[in-house]
Amino acid sequence: MTRTRPRSPFRTTALGGTAVLAAAALTACSGGAGPAKADGKDTAPDTRITVNLSGKQARAGEPVKVTLTEGELRQVTVTDSKGGTLAGKVSADGRTWTSTRKAAPGTAYTVVARSATGGTAEAGFATAAAGKVNKLTLAPGKNTTVGIAHPLSIVFDHPVKNKAEVEKHLKVTTSNGTVGSWGWMEDWSGKDRVDWRPEQYWKPGTKVTLDAQLNGVDSGGDGGWFVRDYTTKVTIGRNQVVKVDLDSHRLTLLRDGREVRDVPMSGGTPGGDKASWRGRTVLMSKEGTINMRSETVGLGDAYDKMVDYSMRLTWSGMYAHAAPWNARYMGNANRSSGCIGMDTPDARWVYEQVQVGDPFEVEGGDAKGTQALNNGYGDWNLSWADWQAKSALR
Repeated sequence: MTRTRPRSPFRTTALGGTAVLAAAALTACSGGAGPAKADGKDTAPDTRITVNLSGKQARAGEPVKVTLTEGELRQVTVTDSKGGTLAGKVSADGRTWTSTRKAAPGTAYTVVARSATGGTAEAGFATAAAGKVNKLTLAPGKNTTVGIAHPLSIVFDHPVKNKAEVEKHLKVTTSNGTVGSWGWMEDWSGKDRVDWRPEQYWKPGTKVTLDAQLNGVDSGGDGGWFVRDYTTKVTIGRNQVVKVDLDSHRLTLLRDGREVRDVPMSGGTPGGDKASWRGRTVLMSKEGTINMRSETVGLGDAYDKMVDYSMRLTWSGMYAHAAPWNARYMGNANRSSGCIGMDTPDARWVYEQVQVGDPFEVEGGDAKGTQALNNGYGDWNLSWADWQAKSALR
C-alpha cells in the first residue's frame, strides 16, 4: 500500500477574469491513478484549470466552462449550494468541459476537475443575485387527471421577451410518444402565456410530464430571471366529449364515441352580447354553487343569482349550469345571458359525469362568434398548422 501525501493548498490567481487553480495530484491507497516513488511521494503533475466564471458576482445565464491547461480531463463536477449539479460534456480533445445548463442567479458553485493522470483541482464562484425574478403558474396542477382536451398551460408573472430561449427549456414527455407543439399568446389576464397541445385530442391513459428547466434562464427585457425549475405530472382520463347544439337546443355527452345521454338546454339569446360562443372549448373548472352577477361580464344589472352545478367554459363568464328559472325554454329556444342552461336534475347529472379538461364542442347559428384563443382554452379552434406557427421556435 502506498502512502497518500496530504493535498497541498490550492493556489489561485487572476488571469483575464478567469480563475486559475493548481492542486497536487492525489494517489489512492491501491490502484492509484498516478505513479508513485518508493518513498511514498507521488510524481503525478499538478492539475491546472481555468474556469470562465469567478468571484462572488459572476454573470448568471452563462454555461460553466472548465479548461485544463495540460493533459486531458477525465471528469468535472459542478455542484451548487443546494446540492444540485450541472451536467456537462468534455470536448473531443479532452481539454474543455462545458455545462449543458446555465449558471443561475444568486447561487454559489463548486467546481471539481479530475485529469486523466489523477490530478484534482477545485474552484469556487458565486453568481450575482437577480435584480428581478420571474415566476409562473402551471395548469393542470400536479398529479391531476384531466380530460382529453386540456392543454399544458403556463402563465408568466412578468413579460417574456426571450420566448424562443424559454421554449427551448420546456420539456414535454409522454408515455406513448404523443407529438405536440407550444403556442404563445397573451393570456386573458394580459400576461404572457404558452400552451402545449397535441394535433388531436389526447389519448386516454396518457402519462404526461412537463419539466420546465428554467433555472438560470433570462426572460429578457424587464421580465427578470427564472431562479428555479418546475415539474408537473398529469394523467389523461376517460374519453369524453360534450356536444352542444345551439340550433337543436340539446346537450349530448359522448363517452368513447358513444352517446351516454342527451338533455335539453337553452343557450345564450342570439343577436347580441348575450349570445353564446361557439367553437371547441374546454371545461376549465367545476365550481359548484356560485354567485353570478351580470355586472362582472358587462351586462349591466340583468341578473344577480346563486347558481348551482356551475361548470366554467371561458374567462369571459360562459358556463354550463342549472337554470331552473329558464325551464320553459329548455329544448326549444336560446334565452339565457350567454351560458348553457339546463334543468337542475340534468345539470346535476352532467356535473357529476364531466371532468376538468373535457371538450365542450359548441356549434350552431345562434352564436356571437368563435371563442377567442385566450378566453379560457380556445387552443383547439386553430388548425394544427396555425397552432404550430405560434411556436417561437418555428
